[in-house]
Amino acid sequence: MKNYIDAAVSRSRTTLSIFVAIMITGLVSYLAIPAELNPDVEVPIVITTIIHQGISPEDAERLLSKPAELELKTVDGITEITSFSSENAATIVTEFDIDFESQYALSEVREAINRAKARFPQDTEEPLIQEVSAATLPVVQIAVGGAGVPERVLLQVAEELQREIEILPTILEAEMVGNREQLLEAVIDPAKLETYGISNTSIVQTVSSNNRLIPAGQVDTGQGSFSIKVPGLIEDADDLFNLPLASNADGVITVSDIADVRRTFKDATRYSYANGTAAISLNVMKRKGTSITEAMEQIDIVVQELRPSLPPAVSLSYINNTAPIMLEQNMSLQGNMATAMVLVMIVVVAAVGVRSGLLVALSIPFSFFFAFIIIRMLGFTYNSMVMFGLLLGLGMLIDGAIVMVEYADRKMAEGLNARDAYRDAVDRMYWPVLASTATTLAAFLPIMFWPGVSGQFMSYLPITVFAVLFGSLFYALLFAPTIGSLIGKSSAAHQAYHQNIESDDPLKTSGITAFYARTLTFAVRSPIVVFFASIATLVVIVWAYGQYGKGVVFYTSPEPSQTQVQIFARGNSSPAELRDVMLDAESRIRKVGHIKGIVTQSGSGNSLGGGQQSAPDLIGTIFIEMTNRRYRDIDGFEVENQYRDAVANLPGARAEVVTIEEGPPVGKAIQLELSGDDLEVLFAESTRIRNYMENTMEGLIDVDDTAPVPGIEWEIVVDRARAAMSGANMTEIGTAIQLMTNGVFMGDYRPSDSEEEVDIRVRYPAEYRGLEQMDTIRINTANGDLVPISSFVTRVAKPAVSAIQRVDGERVVYVRANAAPGLVADNKVSELEIYMEQNPPVRGITYQFRGANEEQDAAAAFLGQAFTLAMALMAILLVTQFNSYYQSLLILSSVLLSTGGVLLGILITGQTFSVILTGIGIVALAGIIVNNNIVLIDTFNHLRAEHKDWSLQNVIVQTGVQRLRPVFLTTFTTGFGLLPLAMAVSVDLIGAEIEFGGPIASQWVSLASAIVYGLSFGTILTLVVTPAMLALPDRLRVLLGRAPKFGKVPKLASASNGQ
Repeated sequence: MKNYIDAAVSRSRTTLSIFVAIMITGLVSYLAIPAELNPDVEVPIVITTIIHQGISPEDAERLLSKPAELELKTVDGITEITSFSSENAATIVTEFDIDFESQYALSEVREAINRAKARFPQDTEEPLIQEVSAATLPVVQIAVGGAGVPERVLLQVAEELQREIEILPTILEAEMVGNREQLLEAVIDPAKLETYGISNTSIVQTVSSNNRLIPAGQVDTGQGSFSIKVPGLIEDADDLFNLPLASNADGVITVSDIADVRRTFKDATRYSYANGTAAISLNVMKRKGTSITEAMEQIDIVVQELRPSLPPAVSLSYINNTAPIMLEQNMSLQGNMATAMVLVMIVVVAAVGVRSGLLVALSIPFSFFFAFIIIRMLGFTYNSMVMFGLLLGLGMLIDGAIVMVEYADRKMAEGLNARDAYRDAVDRMYWPVLASTATTLAAFLPIMFWPGVSGQFMSYLPITVFAVLFGSLFYALLFAPTIGSLIGKSSAAHQAYHQNIESDDPLKTSGITAFYARTLTFAVRSPIVVFFASIATLVVIVWAYGQYGKGVVFYTSPEPSQTQVQIFARGNSSPAELRDVMLDAESRIRKVGHIKGIVTQSGSGNSLGGGQQSAPDLIGTIFIEMTNRRYRDIDGFEVENQYRDAVANLPGARAEVVTIEEGPPVGKAIQLELSGDDLEVLFAESTRIRNYMENTMEGLIDVDDTAPVPGIEWEIVVDRARAAMSGANMTEIGTAIQLMTNGVFMGDYRPSDSEEEVDIRVRYPAEYRGLEQMDTIRINTANGDLVPISSFVTRVAKPAVSAIQRVDGERVVYVRANAAPGLVADNKVSELEIYMEQNPPVRGITYQFRGANEEQDAAAAFLGQAFTLAMALMAILLVTQFNSYYQSLLILSSVLLSTGGVLLGILITGQTFSVILTGIGIVALAGIIVNNNIVLIDTFNHLRAEHKDWSLQNVIVQTGVQRLRPVFLTTFTTGFGLLPLAMAVSVDLIGAEIEFGGPIASQWVSLASAIVYGLSFGTILTLVVTPAMLALPDRLRVLLGRAPKFGKVPKLASASNGQ
């Protein structure tokens, strides 16, 4: 080891140049990394829509969904296939493994659907296959509105803005909500049809046959070739207005004689309101791996360029802009990191002096900048998980530098110059530092292979820790000795301290060292008592936690600054009625207040499968951006509770406050999936379980299910015999009924002022629409007679099945709920499990728990496996390092005992055990505790080899005294850095702000507290229990009548010449 450090010191300018180059490159990388709030977890999801006009849900399931599912099952990488069979269409949601390439997934689905098309019925439209984003929250919502502005003007502005935004490289899509599609409508007067004797079908045929692109070809005259053009497409309203319908010797009847042609909008199905005013909203989604701030800057440029050309009354406003929220939280977390760095530096400088302290503290920026280079190379974004990986690494990265500098200081206290002292430090501490870093990396290594959504979300953290620790190892073994050789010098006070513990009897010193030496002497004399006391303590803690623990949660949610309110209603309500329900809910929420911006959208919109799918009776969503939490007297959780109370008793509807998920997306906390073949039995079971959850179980809110919404459909029964006698056919009857509803689709055309195709429809006036008009409408038959259709048509009301859902080939229904505020969902799941065991579903129906509970169980199982694998990897490294099974087992046992400290801390503070955050904290804790024990036992082995004449007690006490300060330094640096967050206090040094609670502290308190509690408990183990256990084998030999390995020397002062 001396060779490379001598070369580095002798070529110190080269070494320092490399050091500076890494720092500068790291700074440039940091500035170039895209920033976002949370890791961008994007599950490859492909949605296939298969349309067949007039098909029923049952037939859509049998003829469309099943053939497609059979082909999709042969595709590799699919984790779940969900199908929704409904009127006129089947929708198939294919979810792939999260590591699957999305473009490859799209092509695989397309090939499978192409194979299935051979089994679809005739007249089935070409399937629409598209990749979608599983993101639930837009980057920003842009409201296009204005009092008294015509709808067409707002639409043109919104379309232009949508086009400009969607071509931005950072934007995935900008979904438009609240707009109505344009329509060229011919409103026919039924009385005039009867007067002129024109049938409905003749109108349809006339428009269809006169709206065609005719390729007339070319003509060769011998003097040149000329193309022939026959203008046959409808290009504006006048072309439709002047189409001839019938003619005789007296004249021609055109469409204008029987119809009013106008360019209008389709009937509204969704409405949008921004801050109480009707508007068209653009929900803007960004692409994966792009920066929120960069995306928002590009959007803002587009908006500012468009503003000067807008009509005066049109306004563009941002609502629920996530960029400022992301910047604030990221800056706040950076401020907390800066606080932790300052606390660490204060502790280090106070312990080892200014010169050595700065040498140790220099490892922090170097390791961080080294990590930024790796993060940039991997294409990661700068998000909360990366930042907390840096914060987590902060306490571990200086361990190697502390050990190296502390040992060099000790050697300089003995009289060596700085260069020789650091050469000896590298020679002595190279393998312990390497082994301790390797064991820490081994603890985090299995987490890098965490599967699924949770794994992708958390993967940023272990990779960041890896990068930080590699940088710290690089610094501790190369740059710290090199810089220390140039500037290193121990202060007189620290020389006196080192000489004191090296040359004198530690029992005769004063202060903490003497107290610790006496405590350790007692523990070493009674190792059996210490052993059983440790075991008893661990057993009591585990028992107490099992009895009095608050329970388990999947992920700790931070205090919200945005939220959503979803409104649900059942029945055959019109879009206008649903809009009124939404506006009623909005007015109730407005009375509560704390609103910076609010967008209300009626209509359910898109729905994904699985745990995140919307209930079928969702009628709209209200997006709320809260006012700044610093100016509210209540926190975000309490604001949500007040909103929940405000909309609790909506007449004819129910409401849910949906907290935006910050962790891995899993949907509702409690989800029960029922599957079976018999739809009636399946729906009955879901109703029974939902009624139990709503009416009997306590502590549940937001209970819903995905069973089809009960409804009524009208079936038109045609007496074919009577119709035939009247000369009427099904085409004529069907056309007449379509004219009374949405109209007959004639085709489409593309006007010059729009980039979208506009439908051409023919329909009756408003007063002739509706089922009640069926008794009065008459049609012209082939016999030339006017016949009322009521003479051979009857209406029958039937219950409607809106959709049939299947998951992996099984018909399913989900029953879902959330735990009430202050309650743990896991406890409610256990209660529901007992009910299901006592009241199982009927034969043919199976059930399983999904959603957060499923993810929680999977995460807990993986963390258990990862912890076991990490322990195995650490065991291999430790046996390699020490060549001793006992010492390796002793070090590993300290991990289990320190976990008891985590449980004790959670128990005392009344926190819940977060599977994700507390679990990661325990893994990180394992690496830190092992580091301390490795260096302590390595020192013990070194002293034992150097001083064979010492008694075992003397060796152990001297080991403990020598390692007291490094162990305390490691504990204090890590513990001090995370202590504010563990106490749910955010100390932002950069922003000069101290906040109790808040988004940062509430999100990371579980992880920080796990490390602080476990580390505090584990330090006692490292300094007392581990040394005592080193004496246990000899004590057992004495009790068994065998000779101990070590003789005894009366005085500890004989250690005066030790290292």
